[in-house]
Amino acid sequence: MGAMRILLTNDDGIDSIGLHVLARAMRAHGDVVVIAPDQEYSGAGAALGALHLIQPSVCRHQLDGIDEAWSVSGPPALCVMFARLGAFGPKFDLIVSGINPGVNVGRSVYHSGTVGACLSGRNGFIPGVAVSQAVAGFGVEGQGWDEMLVGQNWDTAAQVASAFVGGMVRDIEAGTLTDAAVVNINVPNCDLADVKGWGHARVGLEPPRRMSSAELVPKEGHQGAYQVRMEWGDAIELPSDTDGGMVEEGIVAVSYLSRLEAQQRDDLAAAEASLAQLFA
Repeated sequence: MGAMRILLTNDDGIDSIGLHVLARAMRAHGDVVVIAPDQEYSGAGAALGALHLIQPSVCRHQLDGIDEAWSVSGPPALCVMFARLGAFGPKFDLIVSGINPGVNVGRSVYHSGTVGACLSGRNGFIPGVAVSQAVAGFGVEGQGWDEMLVGQNWDTAAQVASAFVGGMVRDIEAGTLTDAAVVNINVPNCDLADVKGWGHARVGLEPPRRMSSAELVPKEGHQGAYQVRMEWGDAIELPSDTDGGMVEEGIVAVSYLSRLEAQQRDDLAAAEASLAQLFA
């Protein structure tokens, strides 16, 4: 079998530092092609857009250390759909999406563009790994504010992703991965030495901090028009076996989103062994 073709994408756009760090970490595991939105698409889920109306464009992009990179004027799931339909060459073996600043846990999994890219890939029978990382101080519904990203420990999430993907590649090459698994990995924001290990996590009901209310506020000078004032709730203490609770306790949370979890654990034995070795 030839080198893995790995598609790298995200929902924060082609200029995201997290994407660049992750892309370079993936070079050890195959031929990396970056195909990412040309701007911010956080919260896009697996949306493609109105295909009969939009006219998406694709542009070559230069990324340090990456041989091939493209920006697409559309959400991450559309980037993946174009890729699996052959717009960017031969079939990809694996999709890796991230690194998203802000954990995608609890209900944020359902509207996450980071996760949505991998779900879109599953339609083409391509396995995927979504990688997100907590942000210090303030992260709401899977998103992190730019001012909170100074000093973000991107390398920790990249090393965790590299360990898992390295094992996953061995699972694919050995033929043990019998279905297009979608794996959601959430990483604490700290040095790797301070991470307290990893675990299987169930998807919780809520993220660590949620939107608490939305209020319509009249828009001055525009009758019948309103702006939406959103309020954020306080941090929530989550059960330790959930994805959000696990990350809050300093543990890497690994969740399987596509099939019965017990079966995926068997299919991804090498991936899990590689992750365990990272924290041995």
